[in-house]
Amino acid sequence: MNIPNILTLARIVFIPLLVVLFYLPFSWSMPVAAGLFALASVTDWLDGYLARRWNQSTPFGAFLDPVADKLMVAVALALLIERFDTLVLTLPALVIIGREIVISALREWMAEMGKRGMVAVSWIGKLKTTLQMMAILVLLAFPPGHFIALLGVGVLYIAAALTLLSMVQYLKAAWPHLSRSM
Repeated sequence: MNIPNILTLARIVFIPLLVVLFYLPFSWSMPVAAGLFALASVTDWLDGYLARRWNQSTPFGAFLDPVADKLMVAVALALLIERFDTLVLTLPALVIIGREIVISALREWMAEMGKRGMVAVSWIGKLKTTLQMMAILVLLAFPPGHFIALLGVGVLYIAAALTLLSMVQYLKAAWPHLSRSM
């Protein structure tokens, strides 16, 4: 067990804490939930950076890091769907969650074929992740209807558009292998 893997595991431990904070009936609970999500977002970047910098990449870390990231984002988006209770937020949230499921399955399938590198993370995927983390952070911190929350929804739509664009790129790269397997 190394520090990058501990940081990844911490993100998974943060998930139930995020849910508890989200439902606490105190005025400070949502800003603290947003702060916890921000901390989780930083650990998402930091664990990968440290693993590369210290040459501590492990197969366990390579497996768990994207799982922890997707779990944290999916849970946060599910909480926000309930909080905002509107199609305006539900639509981009479901696009993001759905894409993550599709791409995770695609990556697993391509890895079984020895072609995982064909669906490696692109700069669009990194930008999408950054924008979705920023949007979720804002949406956790500010109540529905607040001007800044409206900006968060706008950023979430940009992240959802990039989500679709990156999914098309990944599917396009994998299509020759997918079409041969039909």
